[in-house]
Amino acid sequence: MSAAAGGEGETVRASHILIKHQGSRRKASWKDPDGRIISATTRADAAARLLDLRNQILSGQANFADLAARHSDCSSARRGGDLGTFGRKQMQKPFEDATYALKVGELSEIVDTDSGVHIILRTA
Repeated sequence: MSAAAGGEGETVRASHILIKHQGSRRKASWKDPDGRIISATTRADAAARLLDLRNQILSGQANFADLAARHSDCSSARRGGDLGTFGRKQMQKPFEDATYALKVGELSEIVDTDSGVHIILRTA
């Protein structure tokens, strides 16, 4: 199967930026260990921040990995958002579906999961 088709045994590699919000299942992160900021952030505010970051990346004003390192609530921030290689059923379903739908080098729209809101860059 082609990479875009996302066959059962196929793996992908992706980086992401996660912004947690009050609806996130775990309201703490490396940036906000007590969850004070996350608990006060609405989904709409988190999505607006993420859209701003996405626009900076698409316009060439900023580098994905640099923004991930500074803004992502995921511990992958220290790797520029890199999640490494993963296959089917290893990530939350909306995240998996969005990643497999992307072409290599393509940046997703906002993706909602139980963790928060993400933008995903498929890298392989």
